[in-house]
Amino acid sequence: MAITNFIQTVWSEKLLTELGARYVGAANCNRDFEGDIKNVGDRVKICGVGGINVFDYTKNVDMSSPETLTDNCATLVIDRAKAFNFQIDDVDAAQSSPKLMAAAMAGAANALANEADSYIFSLYKDAGATVEGTATADNIIDLIIDARTKLAEANADSTCEIVAEVSPKIASLILKSKIALSTDNTEAISAGYIGSVAGCKIFVSNNVKVTEDGKHNCMVRTKRAIAYAEQLSKVHAYRPELRFADALKGLHLYGAKVIYPAELVNLSVSAA
Repeated sequence: MAITNFIQTVWSEKLLTELGARYVGAANCNRDFEGDIKNVGDRVKICGVGGINVFDYTKNVDMSSPETLTDNCATLVIDRAKAFNFQIDDVDAAQSSPKLMAAAMAGAANALANEADSYIFSLYKDAGATVEGTATADNIIDLIIDARTKLAEANADSTCEIVAEVSPKIASLILKSKIALSTDNTEAISAGYIGSVAGCKIFVSNNVKVTEDGKHNCMVRTKRAIAYAEQLSKVHAYRPELRFADALKGLHLYGAKVIYPAELVNLSVSAA
């Protein structure tokens, strides 16, 4: 049966499921703002409420007039567009496992997820604070604690989960530090998750940015610091006119923005 007989929404949902299972950076973003995204350049408006004043109450004394709340708004631009287009020859399909197309879909999802995560981790430049140093197995936990302290000093939302996203090299130092990372079966299913330390969930990703001077720009942040929105705007199965093959093409639109810079710390370290 040709893949063109399947419904487009089924393929889109399958690809989104595969994407979600592979995200590290995107999985740790605020995804509450995803709406009706259709084209590159679409904008998502993100609004929050400003601070509320608290005052002393005196019995039998009139309160002052209620304050007028202020809002703060940011615009998330959907400025990233990535596409895929692959085919499976009818001969290959006939001679291989029925799971061939599913494997190809998983490969497409993995490539798209890497592109999105790479973009998110490039936003370390917008961090509100930076912790620098040379990381070793002896001091890497201290550096993570220093970054976490920066969040506390900036009054980061204490109800938000804190994550640290590190490169494989820095992850190896954490694992060599002889610190017992707490974990459980439910947390362990998250992509890239290796455990928790000092109140931070630690994730490892090859997409964490390493600059030419050897600085690993890891992120320590709350899960609301960066907003991310995406849409698989088009997923089409078709038969190429000049081939005996099934083909699938799709368009992935997305954007990310640092909404709370004070809740993002760039842990910029060299690996000893």
